[in-house]
Amino acid sequence: MITTSGFLCRCAAIVVSVAFSANDCDAGQTPAADAIIARYVDARGGLPRITAIRTIIYRGVYREGAYTLDDAVLSLMRPYYKLVGDAEKPSRDFAEGYDGSAWEFYADPGIVLRTVGAASAAGRHAVYMDGPLLGHKERGWTVSVKGVTNIGDRKAYRLLVRMADGFEQEEFLDRETWLLIAERKVAAIHAFGRRVASELRFSDFRPVEGVLFPFSAREIEIATGRVLNEMRYTSITVNRALDLAAFSPPVFTRTPLQAFLEHLYAERADVGAVMWSYHDFRGAHPDLNTHEGVEFVGYQMLKMGDVCSAVELLKENAAEYPKAATAAFGLGRAYESAGRLETARAEFRRALTLDPQSKAAKQALEHKALLGPGLRNHSGSLRPGSSCAVAP
Repeated sequence: MITTSGFLCRCAAIVVSVAFSANDCDAGQTPAADAIIARYVDARGGLPRITAIRTIIYRGVYREGAYTLDDAVLSLMRPYYKLVGDAEKPSRDFAEGYDGSAWEFYADPGIVLRTVGAASAAGRHAVYMDGPLLGHKERGWTVSVKGVTNIGDRKAYRLLVRMADGFEQEEFLDRETWLLIAERKVAAIHAFGRRVASELRFSDFRPVEGVLFPFSAREIEIATGRVLNEMRYTSITVNRALDLAAFSPPVFTRTPLQAFLEHLYAERADVGAVMWSYHDFRGAHPDLNTHEGVEFVGYQMLKMGDVCSAVELLKENAAEYPKAATAAFGLGRAYESAGRLETARAEFRRALTLDPQSKAAKQALEHKALLGPGLRNHSGSLRPGSSCAVAP
């Protein structure tokens, strides 16, 4: 899933400086990973200045296709706290971050989600203020040198980082400036997007408190050269006193409906528990409109890979609200994720009948590359032979 945090967090790669011979480079030999990173540390301003930075707030303009966000903000604090937003003025509408686990907050309908799967991975892979190289050994990660390659017209050392969960990405350090100028990875675009090999390029380096930071980043699809998104920073502010509470979801009093929705999400791996809770709540609150809230939770279940629970929950939702086009569309999306393509198309057609102006339903029916049979797990791979039977 691509968010503004995909750009805002790629700002450094640091390790304790180690001694090496500069003649290794002059002789055309490829230095060891620690030696390359040590030169990078020096090029950025030196280890003491870098580690003296305790908090960072990035502000800038983010673009993705026709979409532009003029006030994109990301806040970071050591050792691993992240808020996609302004920690000095936390949003009460929407936020996502990491405080030891990845989370998302939605004021409408009023729910906090602790994410798993691809959503969690996208968040946790970019929480370290100094990038993936500083402290990699302590985290159980490995870094290896894979030679020299071209990044545009620049020669760069190619470093492969393998994280503790098996995720890999490549870091490219300029052979002349020793700055980090690019990063490559393979990851899904958005919740249900395909996995894409992309390259994120950094430029416009400027000093902040004696440390060089890139003020521009652009991500492209390697196969096509298409620009996926880009970020231009208007300011990078360091060492502001930030409240640790800003990096966790806001605390608020739940309504019965909001508490019910969080319960469903928490039970998402257990179809029987989800449906039991659903029917109990509906029986106790027959006059309460649960249509949009249940639709929202069902969508989040699909994002987390809990397709079986989403199918059963959204089936009940569509039955409870037979005239709601979005309920039909949501069920269609769940059937599509479960590989039940004809049933999915029938629901998309029903959604379009209920609302002829539904762009989502039109696009779904026009989309020829629907998912193949079987359930998709968190990473997008298929789980053949899975079934969605509700436990007794």
